[in-house]
Amino acid sequence: MQRSCRCIGLSRAAYYRVPVYASETDHDVIKALNALVERHPRWGFWKCFKALRRLGQLWNHKRVYRVYCTLQLNQKRRTKKRLPQRIKQPLLVPQQPNQTWSADFVSDALYAGRRFRTFNVSDDFNRECLAVEIDTSLTGTRLVRVFGRLRPERGLPNVLRADNGPEFLSGDFVAWAETNGMAIQYIQPGEPNQNAYIERFNRTYREELLSMYLFNNLSEVREETYWWRNDYNELRPHDSLGDMTPAEYMGNGTRNSALNLST
Repeated sequence: MQRSCRCIGLSRAAYYRVPVYASETDHDVIKALNALVERHPRWGFWKCFKALRRLGQLWNHKRVYRVYCTLQLNQKRRTKKRLPQRIKQPLLVPQQPNQTWSADFVSDALYAGRRFRTFNVSDDFNRECLAVEIDTSLTGTRLVRVFGRLRPERGLPNVLRADNGPEFLSGDFVAWAETNGMAIQYIQPGEPNQNAYIERFNRTYREELLSMYLFNNLSEVREETYWWRNDYNELRPHDSLGDMTPAEYMGNGTRNSALNLST
C-alpha cells in the first residue's frame, strides 16, 4: 500500500481517512440558512449573512456563500435599464427622530379578487415603520385617525413628505395637520424618487409579505403585517443604517443627540 500511494502521489493518511461529505460538515450552515430563508424568502445573500452574524454565527462569508449557492437560494437580480445620465439630487437625511416622516399607499388584492389598500408611514431618520393601516377604503379622515393614534405614542413630525393623492389633499387632513403643527411637503407629480424612503419601504413590504402569501380576508393581512412589522423594526438589518435595525439605530441616535446637546 505504501508503494502504491507513492506511485500516485497520495499520502497513506489521506487514503485511510474516511471521506466526509460536504452535507455533513456544512450541516449547521444549511440548517441555519434554511430556517432563515423559510421565514424571509425574499432576503438575498448579504441580508441573510448579516442576520446570521447578528445571531452569533461566525462562519466565513465565502463558506456561507458556497452553501447558499449549493442550495440554489440565489435571488434573480433585475437588470438596470439604460437611461440617459441625470443630475442626482441627494435626499435629505434627518439628524433626529420626528423631523421628517414619509407616507404613501400600496394596493393589493385578496385571494377572491377584492382590492384593498395599505397606508404606510415611516420615519426617515431610522427607517422605522410607524404604522400600516389596512382597509378597502382609506380616506383623509382615516389618515387623521392614524396620526391621532401615533401622536401620544411617538409625537408628530415637523414635516410629512407625501405625494399629491386626494387623501393628502383632502380638506379634513390638511386642516388637521395645520392645526397640529405638521407641515406637509408634497413631491412633484410623476417624481416618486423624491419620496424614495417610503418607496423603498413599499417595495420591501410587497416583496417580503404581500407577494409571498395569498390572503383570504383583511384580518389575515393585518395579522401577518403586525408580525412582519415587528421583525422589520427590531430584527431586520438595514444597509443604510450600518447594518443596524431601526430600533438599534433609534437608541444610538437618541444618545448621540443627547451628547451633542450637552456639549
